[in-house]
Amino acid sequence: MTGTADAVPCGRAHSVSMKRILTLGTAAVLTLGAVTASGSAEGDLAAHGWAGTWAASPAAAVANTPQGYPNYSIRNVVHTSAGGNQARVRLSNTFGTAPLTFGHVTLAVAADGPRAAGGTMRTLTFGGQSTVVVPAGGEVLSDPAWLRVPADADLLVTTYVPTPSGPVTYHPLARQTSFFTRAGDFAGEESGASFTEQTAVWHYVSEVDVRGPARGTVVTLGDSITDGAHSTPGANRRWPDRLSDRLHGRLGVLNAGISGNRLLLDGGASGRNALARLADDVLTSGDVRTLIVLEGINDIQQNPHQTDPAMIVSALRQIVAQAKAQGIRVVGGTLTPFKGWKIYDPTLEKTRQAVNSFIRTSGIYDGVVDFDAAVRDPADPLAMLPAYDSGDHLHPNDAGYQRMADAVPLTLL
Repeated sequence: MTGTADAVPCGRAHSVSMKRILTLGTAAVLTLGAVTASGSAEGDLAAHGWAGTWAASPAAAVANTPQGYPNYSIRNVVHTSAGGNQARVRLSNTFGTAPLTFGHVTLAVAADGPRAAGGTMRTLTFGGQSTVVVPAGGEVLSDPAWLRVPADADLLVTTYVPTPSGPVTYHPLARQTSFFTRAGDFAGEESGASFTEQTAVWHYVSEVDVRGPARGTVVTLGDSITDGAHSTPGANRRWPDRLSDRLHGRLGVLNAGISGNRLLLDGGASGRNALARLADDVLTSGDVRTLIVLEGINDIQQNPHQTDPAMIVSALRQIVAQAKAQGIRVVGGTLTPFKGWKIYDPTLEKTRQAVNSFIRTSGIYDGVVDFDAAVRDPADPLAMLPAYDSGDHLHPNDAGYQRMADAVPLTLL
């Protein structure tokens, strides 16, 4: 359960997207009757459409898990951005190579650690059944469950896999402690006493949606800076978390950042390139209203270096075009400074400046967030302000992430 990833199998991006769309469509048909038959909602939160409240993009398969995690119950701790009276959960076998059986899946409001708040444990169903099989490369969406989900709170999504399944899909940079047991099905255990082992990654779960007062979803597509690298573990201080705090549940916020992710190339535990995963991680999420894009610095600074800004610009144009084709507003984020980072040089900086000039002046976006201007040092504009620097000169610290969130004009969302 350490979360070390193998390389992603080649040639699967298109089939994954299609399988997901088909699976979501089936789930929508199956759950419609369940929603109608359930009667009035628990609680009194005004309900609009579905909005995403939490997400973590599937990044890779856990290394050395050819049989998966049979007989494991894994209790993933996730943090909400919006509240509601109903919830549904998305589970992923994106990087699996064989069908994956979930024998028992539950959702609960967290009390502390692996313990669920009293009376909140819900068994999730899939087309009315408590067991579901997810094909290799696919995802499933649960039926809606009546549960009063608070905004800005932790939930527990627990999965039990009874049989060998093949490699386990996961998100490596959780900055959150979750829990597991190898001893069988404890998905419905409220006390959490059986969950004696810990993991620093998220397994299987990729999204939680709620139905409540939120009027849509903001998705933040990015790399480690969006994923929250170097933020305080367990404190939810990534910049999308801080943006959510400013919105007070009026919109859901989904984090589609993957550490190391690039626009143009795949990269092991860094996931499929942003264009390849756009449909899965953005376009089919719950009622997406706005997309904020902060991608490209890894294309510049990672090997092989992309020093032709036209290549990066081409990918950004395509992300904007595909999102707008789905009626999604797109906001561009400028690439933040990295002078002092271990491989920084003037050629790479020139590329960053050219990309940022395009983001600021091209006019293809519905709005621009100048993250670069927000965190740079006025005395040395190619570098991050020391007060915002985690120390590696590439990733912000908690204060830097707060500054990035504060730089987003809420009127753009």
